[in-house]
Amino acid sequence: MARDNKLTKSIGEHFVCAALAQEGWAASLTRDGVARTDVLAVHSATRHMVEIQVKTSTTHTKPSWQLGEVPLDTEGREWFVFVALGSSVRERPRCFVVPRNHVAAGVWITHQAWLTDPEVPDGKRNAPMSRARAGVEVWAGYKERWDLLRGPGQETPVFLPHWMRDAASIARIGLPNGHQWRSKMPSEDQWQVD
Repeated sequence: MARDNKLTKSIGEHFVCAALAQEGWAASLTRDGVARTDVLAVHSATRHMVEIQVKTSTTHTKPSWQLGEVPLDTEGREWFVFVALGSSVRERPRCFVVPRNHVAAGVWITHQAWLTDPEVPDGKRNAPMSRARAGVEVWAGYKERWDLLRGPGQETPVFLPHWMRDAASIARIGLPNGHQWRSKMPSEDQWQVD
């Protein structure tokens, strides 16, 4: 039996709130209709506040999330948490905690590399950016990195796959307009994943 999409969304959001509480955050769900934010959270010790957009996948073997074009964060407090539900209630969901601007870069690079792959004949791939997806392999370096929430997103080390750093400098791939990495790409030392 297929799971209801609203229930899937609710499961992910409530799980994120519970995980945040375990990490010392007071978290609250926003009302439907608040753009880009499903959960607001304040750290109980530091009073640091974050805005979180939750995306939940029911595909437990190789989850992916449809994202489309991701608006950029100018304040450094917007995050995504990608939730991959387990195959049953006994299996804990996996969470990937990613700064919004890392998501914008990751989904853009993934989609543009797929869309413009020179080994694929012209016209075979034409899905627009609005239908862009990114799988667990893109976010793997951010698995259970709740600690990252304690600092500004712009200062977070990059845990995207290393191939993306090189791909961002290829003209056919690049980065989204306005992305901070267009003017200054994080150094090799700031890029933490293989």
